[in-house]
Amino acid sequence: MQKVFLTFFYSGLFPKAPGTAGTIAGALLGFGILKILPVSTLFLLTVLISVIAVGVINKYEASTNTHDNSQIVIDEVAGVWLAMCISADFLASKGAQVGAVQVLLSILFFRFFDIAKPSVIGRIDREVNGGLGVMGDDIVAGIFAGIVTAGVWNLIKQFEIVQNYNF
Repeated sequence: MQKVFLTFFYSGLFPKAPGTAGTIAGALLGFGILKILPVSTLFLLTVLISVIAVGVINKYEASTNTHDNSQIVIDEVAGVWLAMCISADFLASKGAQVGAVQVLLSILFFRFFDIAKPSVIGRIDREVNGGLGVMGDDIVAGIFAGIVTAGVWNLIKQFEIVQNYNF
């Protein structure tokens, strides 16, 4: 059960770019949740899995004597969900619904911040140990990605780059 959770239903076992595979798997589920439930539900699920993940990762790392194994992608799921929550809440404030463009932007910006690790994201990654470190950099990357996604979406709408905002 631990492996199913940490690898997010085995998406972290993808041989190439497991972090991206986990991000996409998480985004697809998050998109489905946002289509039928309010943003607050996805946000609360993000908080819940993040808190649980810190403890599970601590136990996993203690038993395997490793840190931030590439197969662990529950942190990517939490990060992309947080990005989607922030941008979806912004969209709702503008009268728009979550669509494929918003999800794609959330994925792209989240992966950028997760891989590049600018500013505080890199510092958390380097200096915070255990489950909190594994989850922490992705949570902050998700916050950054959500803000940037909302900003880009606002530009798209403002300049009418995309005519149909709900696809």
